Amino acid sequence: MIYQPLEDSYLLQETLKEFLKNVEKSIKILDLGSGSGIQALTCRELNFKNILTSDINKESVTYLKSLGFKSKKSDLFSNINGKFDLIIFNPPYLPEDSREPNESKINTTAGKKGYEIIIKFLKQASKHLNKNRSILLLFSSLSKPKTILKKAEKLNYTYSLLNIRKLFFEELYVFEFKNFKSISNEI
Repeated sequence: MIYQPLEDSYLLQETLKEFLKNVEKSIKILDLGSGSGIQALTCRELNFKNILTSDINKESVTYLKSLGFKSKKSDLFSNINGKFDLIIFNPPYLPEDSREPNESKINTTAGKKGYEIIIKFLKQASKHLNKNRSILLLFSSLSKPKTILKKAEKLNYTYSLLNIRKLFFEELYVFEFKNFKSISNEI
C-alpha cells in the first residue's frame, strides 16, 4: 500500500515550497520515504532536477519510477549512497497502537514511543548530508518532540521550527535540521 498524502504531507509540501524559493536549482535532493512522491513532484515542479526518491515499499518505488524519478528501495539509508544538499523525510511518527492493522503500521508507527525511527534516521542522516546543508523533517506532538530535539542536539544538529499545524488531537511540526551550529527554536 502506497502512503497517500494527508495533512502531514500537505504541511511538508507547503513548507518545502517556501523553503526552496531562493535555493539554487542544482542542489542534490533526497526524498526519503517518498510514498506517493508528493515532495519529489513538488521539487520537480519548481525546476529542481537532481532528485533521488526512496521508500521501503517496493510498490512505491515502482510507482515513483513510473513518474520518471530515479528511485531505490531502501530502509532509511540502507541502500542510499552519497551525500545530499537537502534530505526531505515525512517519517512514520506515531506511537505503536496494538489496534492498528500491520499493513498500515509501516506508514504510521515510529516505534513503541513514537520517535524511534526518527532518531535512527537522524543518526544515519549525518553521513549523507553535505556540510552546512539541510534536512526537512516532519513529526507530531505525539512523537515526544522534546526527546527528538534533545537527541538531535547530542548528534550535533542544530534545528529551527519552520511550520506548525494544529489538528484536533495533535500538532504537526516541520523542522529544519543542520549539521552545524545556528539559531534554534524550542517547542
